[in-house]
Amino acid sequence: MLFLLLVLAPILVAGYASLFKWNGLNLPTDFIGLDNYTRAFADPVFRGDLWRALVLIVLSLVVQLPAALGLAMLLNQPLRGRAVYRVIFFAPYVLSEVTTAVLFTLVFSPNRGLGEVISGWFGAEAGAIFADPGTVLYGVFLVVSWKYFGLYMILFLAARQGIPKELTEAALTDGAGAWQAFRHITLPLLGPTIRIATFLSVIGTIQLFDMVWVLTGGGPIHASETMAVTMFQYGFRRFEVGYASAISIIMFLISMVFALAYQRLVMRRDTEGALTVQGGNR
Repeated sequence: MLFLLLVLAPILVAGYASLFKWNGLNLPTDFIGLDNYTRAFADPVFRGDLWRALVLIVLSLVVQLPAALGLAMLLNQPLRGRAVYRVIFFAPYVLSEVTTAVLFTLVFSPNRGLGEVISGWFGAEAGAIFADPGTVLYGVFLVVSWKYFGLYMILFLAARQGIPKELTEAALTDGAGAWQAFRHITLPLLGPTIRIATFLSVIGTIQLFDMVWVLTGGGPIHASETMAVTMFQYGFRRFEVGYASAISIIMFLISMVFALAYQRLVMRRDTEGALTVQGGNR
């Protein structure tokens, strides 16, 4: 019942509303069919939203996740104070997205922010990264990475600690180097966790809203706008609820298609293994 009320019903309502030209104030009566969807894919701003989502996804997969994996491997070593380092890197994840965005707004505030003051010592302007259409998306990625980096690090660290030490020690004893042991033993065994982290990163990027809205509002000139920000702009600022509903359905379909395809093509062995283990335990 809860799934019906909180998940399925809103999807059905949004799908119905997307077929109308509707301001959200009265009952929808101006039926226009699929025109809202046609409008979305003809809109350069929405097409830009798709491109920006792709850029953020690629940056996350190429930069954020490998860096989190590397740090997890480092913190798995017997370092002095490693528990403190783990807490420090994980702490940003505890903050809400809005709090994180407000924090970075203050840090990069012109003339007053800590980042602006420090960069001024070197003749630079750190806050300009959010004012320049060419760099604002990378600034958003920096903030998103700062918040979620610790989550992926903890996931990788937990998975690494679940790998028996005897496997690595046996490989080293047989003459394998540290890199070879990592590549041929540790990395394959971390595969399920890496695939889960990839899935979470992609889905989270597609739905990114709170942080971008507070940090940049989608600006300057739509340079950091995401699909969710565009949906909010049209739905609650311009009162074009029908069009905003169409955008929400497109986001849902992209997420659903990716999730089903990813589970079918990438995570199939993981899910089959889990079902096999579950069946063997009965």
